[in-house]
Amino acid sequence: MKQRQVLSKFVFASLAALAIGGMLVVGGCKKEGASSDSGGKTEAAFLYNLNVEPTTLNPITGTDAYNQTIQNYVLDSLMTRNPDTYEWEPALASAVETSKDGKSFTFTLREGAVWSDGQPITVDDVKFSFDVINDPTYNAAHLRPYYEGIASAEIVAPNKVKFTTKNLYFGNFNVVAGLTILPKHFYGNAEEGKKKNKTILGSGPYVLERYDQGQAIILAKNPKWWGLQDPARKGSYNFERIRMRFDKEENLALERLKKGELDYDGLTPEAFVKKTEGAPWGERVFKKKVENSAPKAYGYIGWNMRKDLFKNKDVRRALAHLMNREEMNQKFRYGMSLPATGPWYQQSVYADPSVKPINFDPKHASEMLAKAGWIDGDKDGVLEKDGKKFEFTLFFANKDNEKYYILYQEDLKKAGIKMNLQLLEWNALLKNVDEAKFDAIAMGWGGGSVDHDPKQIWHSASIGTGGSNFIGYKNAKVDTLIDKARTELDKKKRIPLYREIYREIAADAPYVFMFNDKFALYAVNKRIQQPKETFLYTVGHDYWSMTAQ
Repeated sequence: MKQRQVLSKFVFASLAALAIGGMLVVGGCKKEGASSDSGGKTEAAFLYNLNVEPTTLNPITGTDAYNQTIQNYVLDSLMTRNPDTYEWEPALASAVETSKDGKSFTFTLREGAVWSDGQPITVDDVKFSFDVINDPTYNAAHLRPYYEGIASAEIVAPNKVKFTTKNLYFGNFNVVAGLTILPKHFYGNAEEGKKKNKTILGSGPYVLERYDQGQAIILAKNPKWWGLQDPARKGSYNFERIRMRFDKEENLALERLKKGELDYDGLTPEAFVKKTEGAPWGERVFKKKVENSAPKAYGYIGWNMRKDLFKNKDVRRALAHLMNREEMNQKFRYGMSLPATGPWYQQSVYADPSVKPINFDPKHASEMLAKAGWIDGDKDGVLEKDGKKFEFTLFFANKDNEKYYILYQEDLKKAGIKMNLQLLEWNALLKNVDEAKFDAIAMGWGGGSVDHDPKQIWHSASIGTGGSNFIGYKNAKVDTLIDKARTELDKKKRIPLYREIYREIAADAPYVFMFNDKFALYAVNKRIQQPKETFLYTVGHDYWSMTAQ
């Protein structure tokens, strides 16, 4: 599933590494992660920068990638993906049987698995975890598009749950295999469950030890985790504790890396090239540039298509022609990124390679705007139409990215468009997004799955409170193609359908699609031991360990 997020470091550095950020020490706690050169012995805590504080820890209602990062450590799914093959492997389910007609999947629960509070994990928990998605009292609208093809979860034995499908959908098995399993005894009361925003209970490798709002989240190793007894999980989740801090400012995070107060953080291309030279870089902290096949995130500026200003496709394409991404790429990203061409990462087999990025072309943009009726009739430097000036406000939530928007603002101004910039806190930004109270929004999408489903973001059925099509994009042809592609089980036949969807959305320009990264860029403390710099589908943080201090 894709996770929306603020354009933190344009999300690419951290999301290519599967949404990992960094964290820290909180008031009243023993300082951890001091440089090994300090001569002191430190606790075995992985110090990690999450960049932004999650809006909630609730796994049912949470929609951003920061919430998902916590879930990945604290909760389990029925099955898990191999980081090198991308094949499904057992997790809370020890086995699965698929019916001959492919319309049902029966999972056998792992024997002896318990929640971190010691209560046994049961088939009731699995059924609850599915049923809660369609329970309107829990506000899980963002998850429903994925599971709409699943008719029911039925308990068929004390240790078996059978999922039956409503219809053909290529992702039916993927969504049930990846279903996050929740403790019914903890979240089962709807009114109480949806209020649990600052705590989380699961069966995963870590438990929430402490949450200091505005400062840090501390996770501790779960001694009751089933994986500790599973040979297949050997070598994973080695850190005794994980401290996650919410440092949005890049320079502050870099200073923490240099001081040993962070063990890991994603790097922007600018930081990789310009801000990571000289001691202690290359001595106590190292920068890495790796390539893998993980789905790539992208940043965007999205237009609220409910607004008259952005309903005209020529206007939206003109706005895209006025963003000088090539200059941004060279000036801020040092040529390490690709101008994005459409609604998911262009390296995907599902992206149409014939679609080219909308190039910077102010002359053509002016012609398109004039064709749409926008002219500077009163010669005040701002275009107008029907007595209304071409003026709007862009909401964004990361100060480090403001330089991109200022550059864009200047080029828009030359074309007669006034774009105001407004920096918001992440929670405030999400509130405006969920309530559709914005003109334009700067955010990003995580890469999602290799075999992703565009319905969550691009189908008109996903418009509405809590949905991910929050810009209000509607295209009947795209809806039809998405519906058809979802029922095509043969990947080779699904690819051309997806590519047509890609072409249609790219042509509509509902976003200014910004960049796809070529590399995962990150920094790591020398005390962190890596089995290898990257796996095929992830950098592999879950397999890192720490030297004795």
